[in-house]
Amino acid sequence: MRNQEKNEGSFRPRRRRRSLRDKAVIGVFRCCAYGVLGVLALLVVLIFSRGLAGLLQASPPFLETAFFTEAPENLYSFSHDGEKRVMTAGEFNRFTEEEGVEVAELQLEVLSYAAGGILPAIVGTVMLVLGTMVITLGLGGAAAIYLSEFSRDSRFIRLIRLAILNLAGVPSIIYGLFGLGVFVFFLGWGQSLLAGWFTLAILALPLVITAGEEALRAVPYSVREASLSLGASRWQTIWKNVLPQALPGLLTSTILTMVRVAGETAPILFTAALAFRETLPWEGDPAGFFLQGVMALPYHLYIVATRLPQEEATQMAQYGTAMTFLLLLFIMSFGAALLRRHYRKKLSLA
Repeated sequence: MRNQEKNEGSFRPRRRRRSLRDKAVIGVFRCCAYGVLGVLALLVVLIFSRGLAGLLQASPPFLETAFFTEAPENLYSFSHDGEKRVMTAGEFNRFTEEEGVEVAELQLEVLSYAAGGILPAIVGTVMLVLGTMVITLGLGGAAAIYLSEFSRDSRFIRLIRLAILNLAGVPSIIYGLFGLGVFVFFLGWGQSLLAGWFTLAILALPLVITAGEEALRAVPYSVREASLSLGASRWQTIWKNVLPQALPGLLTSTILTMVRVAGETAPILFTAALAFRETLPWEGDPAGFFLQGVMALPYHLYIVATRLPQEEATQMAQYGTAMTFLLLLFIMSFGAALLRRHYRKKLSLA
């Protein structure tokens, strides 16, 4: 008994040291997690506070709705009769006509795309994301099904999986240059929706294929065995039993990948984006619908953030665009969560 008590007493300091060490490590991890979340929250609050400050107004409807329903305009800053004035392009044209002022007499400072709205950029971004998602879901889903359900564990398949993992780490600007060389110049599509869709789809495919394989592997093998034992073919088993259970994970991963793809400025800049477009894509020639360039929020945000000075007159264009882009990404992420929850409930009731 005494020896046992001595042994227990000798272990107590070690247990205490381990407990203190564990608490210290957990505390460091907790501080890191809270620090990251704090920085993210501060960034979001900063963007939304400054964006709303430029968009809110005192009279109904209390929000500058033209920012979301009109195309961008240039902003003109100049001095006249000792007073500094800031006007949009339309207001400036009316002012010069009514006052009879010669434009050459004014010391103009032109702030490109600092006024008006961002409707063409919102529409272009949504169209790029939807087209990319359709291509990625089709090609990525088919590749994931083949690698998970039909391929054998050979050296060639392992090499393909290694290549997919490596492609997921390639910088997005490399994909942009690839799309510029192949789709824009070699195939002659120019800066267009088609070039943007396929370039962004190639960028997203490694992530979607990897996530699709994991979703398919998560389906219990007993589901396959039960279906095959009842006389179903291999493809019927995959289509009717495996794929419906893996669909929530595949759709969620695809939508979340689109959230990342929507913010990739370099590929969009090289293959699809225009600095300015006054009309919406469907207002042009229907025959060239897929071969037309579009405005996009990440490229528009890059322009207004780098080419405009940081002042009150440009705050709505800069922070309003950033806030709108964040809202669009939040909506996509929230939609992915709702979609996953819906399919999980549907499968649990089936």
